[in-house]
Amino acid sequence: MPAKKAPRCDIVAVGAPGSLVGIVTRRYWGMSPVLACDLLTEIPTVTVSTPVRDAVRLVAIQELAGLIVVDDDEHPMRVLPGAQVLRLAVPAYCLEDPILAHLVDEASADAFVETLGTRTVGQCLGERARQMPVVGPEATVLEIASLMACTGSELVAVVDAGVLQGAVSLQALLDELVPG
Repeated sequence: MPAKKAPRCDIVAVGAPGSLVGIVTRRYWGMSPVLACDLLTEIPTVTVSTPVRDAVRLVAIQELAGLIVVDDDEHPMRVLPGAQVLRLAVPAYCLEDPILAHLVDEASADAFVETLGTRTVGQCLGERARQMPVVGPEATVLEIASLMACTGSELVAVVDAGVLQGAVSLQALLDELVPG
């Protein structure tokens, strides 16, 4: 795979001299800025009827940043960062009081995911998220970064005309922002 070409750009700082208030941005020459559609990653989706055990296994095996829960028409309902997928598997009493996890014997503590039985993603979701991290394909890296920071989600769904296109992960965003 050929190395990614760095765009020809100048770093531009705008603001009062000596002030901490201002904007540092790039002025691109001959290239467009990077948009959400440029950073898309295919993320497997799950439904509310997917067993939690399968959702956790999917994240673990594919080393995913999270999952997207979709309805029957494939429209995104929730974006679940990896930690939230894991949260689906943690016993409710441990979520209410994490100190109780210390009281569980080691053998049971190591096997808590295997005790999920037939619990589904829908049974474990709880209340609807305040703000679902979703952007359109033309969202800028700053829009994506702002949404990730505000929602605490390392995964942002990209939706175009109601159709899920994929997602932008924190890693993909950082790889773009801090080329290495």
